Amino acid sequence: MTSKIQVILNISEIGAGTRGASLGPQAIITAARKKESDFFEKYRPYVLPNFNEILNKPTPYKNAKRINGMISVYENIKSEIKSILKNNKFPFIIAGDHCSAGASIAGIKNSNPSKRIGVIWVDAHADLHTPYTTPSGNLHGMPLATAIGTDNLDCKKNNVDAETAHLWNQLKSSSILPEDLVFIAVRDTEDEEDYLINENKIKNYSVEEVRSLGINETLSQIETKLQNCDLIYISFDVDSMDPILTSHGTGTPVPNGLSPAEAKELLEGCLKFPKTVAFELVEVNPCLDEKQNLMAEIAFDIIEDLMVVLEKK
Repeated sequence: MTSKIQVILNISEIGAGTRGASLGPQAIITAARKKESDFFEKYRPYVLPNFNEILNKPTPYKNAKRINGMISVYENIKSEIKSILKNNKFPFIIAGDHCSAGASIAGIKNSNPSKRIGVIWVDAHADLHTPYTTPSGNLHGMPLATAIGTDNLDCKKNNVDAETAHLWNQLKSSSILPEDLVFIAVRDTEDEEDYLINENKIKNYSVEEVRSLGINETLSQIETKLQNCDLIYISFDVDSMDPILTSHGTGTPVPNGLSPAEAKELLEGCLKFPKTVAFELVEVNPCLDEKQNLMAEIAFDIIEDLMVVLEKK
């Protein structure tokens, strides 16, 4: 199966509000070297072009910061994901900030335009803001809004200029239906996101519910929920885990998250779904890690175990 897995490193961080997520993939490589693992020799990664130099100057797009650069990020990712899937390989993406996940979903859809895509989003945040609702303007809070193609004008609170609106429309892909989205461990949302979650009846398996149901029952319900989908994509933000049990080495840590063991078991189970065709891990930030790269080390331990599951598929 090794030749059927393509590891991709995406070091973009232009969607984040704090600096350092671009160093996450390299921090994970450092964790592998500390462990004396040959993982990145066995699975030689393809490094996507990045546009982080745009961070060297101010952005004029206050409600969608650096969206002009994100257009280029999206185009590169969509093209690469489409190419990998067309060659019957499994994209295993290790990325910086979470905004690029919207492009990963669009890439899956572009390679399978007639297929219905399910998304399993393991994250502390819903990432359903738009330029019209965002409190920060940071694009890593908007990838799922691009994927479902919403502006959420019912909750509009920002006046968006014409150029920003034009670029935003280019990012939106409408690649998935809201009912084909499942949240795990989401616990830090704003009212505008809650509106979309409630309006579209998007299921969120809270940390408490996962523990109450048990991992196996949670996985069974998720697979049933997505039974009408043809393909499944998994997005794993490390802030879904509890910072006390890991570290604060991520851009927006939130208390009361999953344990690393729970996250690993959930992700392994989701990868075993026959319809799962892509996986993405995001938001390791070694600049914020008070425990000497522990978040990257935990992420690499999870990556190693997930690759064993993929090898057996």
